[in-house]
Amino acid sequence: MPSSPSEPYDLAVIGAGPAGLAGAVTARELGLSVALLDSAGQTGGQYFRHPDPALRAARPQALHHDWSAFAELRRRLEASGVAHLAHHHVWTVTRQGDGLWDVHALTGADGDGKHPVRLRARTVLLATGACERQLPFPGWTLPGVIGAGGAQAMLKSGLVLPGQRVVVAGSGPLLLAAASSLVTAGAQVPAVVEASGYLGYARHPRALAVNPHKAVEAAVHGAALLRHRVPLRTRSAVTQVHGTDRVEAVTVSRLDRSWRPVPGTGRRIACDALAVGHGLTPQIELATGLGCTTRRTPDGTHALVLDDLQETSVPGLWAAGETGGTGGWQLARVEGELAGIAVAAQLRALPALTTSRRVRDLARRRDRMRAFADAMAAAHAPGPGWTAWLDDDTDVCRCEEVTAGRIREAACDFGARDARTVKLLTRAGMGWCQGRMCTAAVACLAASGTAEGAVPPSPERRPLAVPVPLGVLAELPAETDPS
Repeated sequence: MPSSPSEPYDLAVIGAGPAGLAGAVTARELGLSVALLDSAGQTGGQYFRHPDPALRAARPQALHHDWSAFAELRRRLEASGVAHLAHHHVWTVTRQGDGLWDVHALTGADGDGKHPVRLRARTVLLATGACERQLPFPGWTLPGVIGAGGAQAMLKSGLVLPGQRVVVAGSGPLLLAAASSLVTAGAQVPAVVEASGYLGYARHPRALAVNPHKAVEAAVHGAALLRHRVPLRTRSAVTQVHGTDRVEAVTVSRLDRSWRPVPGTGRRIACDALAVGHGLTPQIELATGLGCTTRRTPDGTHALVLDDLQETSVPGLWAAGETGGTGGWQLARVEGELAGIAVAAQLRALPALTTSRRVRDLARRRDRMRAFADAMAAAHAPGPGWTAWLDDDTDVCRCEEVTAGRIREAACDFGARDARTVKLLTRAGMGWCQGRMCTAAVACLAASGTAEGAVPPSPERRPLAVPVPLGVLAELPAETDPS
């Protein structure tokens, strides 16, 4: 803790998943005062979600393959003296004239606390994770359609299943993990439907060879699916959901190399739920709002550009985990530890810390896992033909109920060439989620009718990362006004 209430923290860590936990405890163990802010009530992030103590789960580790590693991080946190600020929803970060950072947060389980919080720090580590990417299709707004990660979250934190007969679909390694968890918990999984294939990994033999633990993870999930006789359908996608009040069945179609459905291949599968996701998108709103440089990832999302010690292009601001590109919890933990050491070295003027054997070993492990992450992203990158799944009546922007037909009209008849122009013409992306769910799909649809081809959406600079009451903004001093 700082020596006095007016003294800033040495480091503010935003996000209490594996990256944030590792960064916070490492920096604290090296003598820094550290505050760890997270919107959830418990540490662990999305990967290590676990039931609330009130549920009295006898074995909260049952759905985790690496619980012991998380338990060790949590033990170190409890022993470290890090100020863990749970239920703190960070909505903006600003830098003041004195060089200190102001971290603004709303408190409460849903950011509905009565008193906003401002925390001051000399440095900031962003460990904000990622969210699921969703590609729309007819029927995706029916009750019973949830994210693949959402299905895992329901199971891990609520001990409930999304349904009794659950099809798992989309693209990426999260599908195997979700299906494995569901069948282990007692659900029936009629099929795992993967839009890509797994042969793409063969193009990166070195990344596979130096990351054998990834093959072990895949084998564990695959064994669970084999035991429960769950079929895996590659180069296929759910192209329609059927039902009235909720999901009753899905149509699964074969895809060509561009992800365009092959005519006549549709097959109907009965189910009462669909868990679907097409990879993860780094949550970098706080960083882009500060002007951090980003890079295009192999699967079409945007991640932060980081140096060898995890610092962003903005001095004094570090990042770790999925903010630098999706790569899994082990990579996130290593990057968090690297960032914690780098911050301590800078603030304590100990450059030797960054050339130590510990740092060299962490950097090697980081580089090996990052190479695999890039191979994984390339293997599961969405093909441009997926927009052929959509009929004109399919809602693309769920918040504003903007259909694919209206977006195509904006592109073909009114000249919209990007998501921002489509938003102005149709209100797509202007609802409660502010385009977080639909922007990628809107941009692809806008580009699909042009001669230029697909134009990826650029990372947006948002002054507010979460909804904030106007009264909170009105009370801000002029020098911290985020606008």
